[in-house]
Amino acid sequence: MVTRIRTACRRGARHAGAALLAAGAVVAFAAALDAGPAAGAGRAGTGSGAVWLCRPGTAGDPCAYDPTVTSVTSDGATSVSTPATSPTAHAFDCFYVYPTVSQEPGDNADLTVQEAEIDAAVVQASQFSRVCNVWAPMYRQATSVALVDGAFLHPSVISTAYASLLSAWKDYLAHDNHGRPIVFIGHSQGAAMLIKLLRAQVDPSASLRKRMVSALILGGNVQVTAGSARGGSFRNIPTCGSATQTGCVIAYSTFGSPPPSDSFFGRPGQGVGLQSGQTATGGQQVACVNPVTFSSQPAGLQPYFLSATSKVRHLDVTTPWVTYPGLYTAQCERSGGATWLQVTATAAAGDPRPEVTATQGPLWGYHVDDVNLALGNLVADVGSEEGAYH
Repeated sequence: MVTRIRTACRRGARHAGAALLAAGAVVAFAAALDAGPAAGAGRAGTGSGAVWLCRPGTAGDPCAYDPTVTSVTSDGATSVSTPATSPTAHAFDCFYVYPTVSQEPGDNADLTVQEAEIDAAVVQASQFSRVCNVWAPMYRQATSVALVDGAFLHPSVISTAYASLLSAWKDYLAHDNHGRPIVFIGHSQGAAMLIKLLRAQVDPSASLRKRMVSALILGGNVQVTAGSARGGSFRNIPTCGSATQTGCVIAYSTFGSPPPSDSFFGRPGQGVGLQSGQTATGGQQVACVNPVTFSSQPAGLQPYFLSATSKVRHLDVTTPWVTYPGLYTAQCERSGGATWLQVTATAAAGDPRPEVTATQGPLWGYHVDDVNLALGNLVADVGSEEGAYH
């Protein structure tokens, strides 16, 4: 596994820090920010011990980024809107764990807030501020250097990353949560760390499970007993069967075609699952929850991309965000031992909107865009779950 990761990273090193980076084109995005949250880069506040990337009420909070979006249809027509914030948003917390973005020279990052973490928070987490208070701790994640040098799966590197996240979680519970219900959000390495955190801290605790609204664990290979909603990564926490079910997990990895046999995502006991200690394969499958239908049926996605990194032909989008209604459908599929969210572009000839591609090759699928391909759906799901929570 380490050899395959190292080889893949060398092939893809020219792509924004290589594989497992989730916020596609975050480097380009950093240069595109004007007077947004990056003006406060490296200045996120601290709690009683944790260092916060996103902390509600902090000046320059990247998770409080402007949500204004331009919708572009297949014929190039546009409309601009500013999505409303839920009136109950401040009654719920979101706890976000970012993916592999650190470009620091060691195998584990330090806790300094840098542009890479800020950009990831804007790209993946800021839209959730419409439905919750977004808290995002810094943690000593395995860096992209560790990915390239083969140390990404070394036990000491993983334990260092997890121990720092666990410390921040305990600090948050002790000083900042004040009993509010929690939505967990993580992608890639952040998803792997959340699997470890939920398995150790939330799954065995009836009181914390009751406080858990849901968990969005994307591109992290949540595992379940084959044909079941639980029994792999978690004993008590199931996958979600509807947008009004609470205490459950939404999980998937996006591909445009079936994942190869040695794919890092969608197959149990390999790839990113190894970072959360998931080695079981027999009787196991990777979970897939369609965030639109919560079933095996296909439906249209509501993607949200930063306009700075998703350019429409012959059109200048001036809002921070852009969305492409009707461009993608999604359907959970299972075949040949893999389970994945099949994303299919439906553009006809002349459609000016850009389409995502497997920029890092078939082993990764659409991993860098897992969150943003369905970001509008995920935010709506959280809102629905909060409305059903009691």
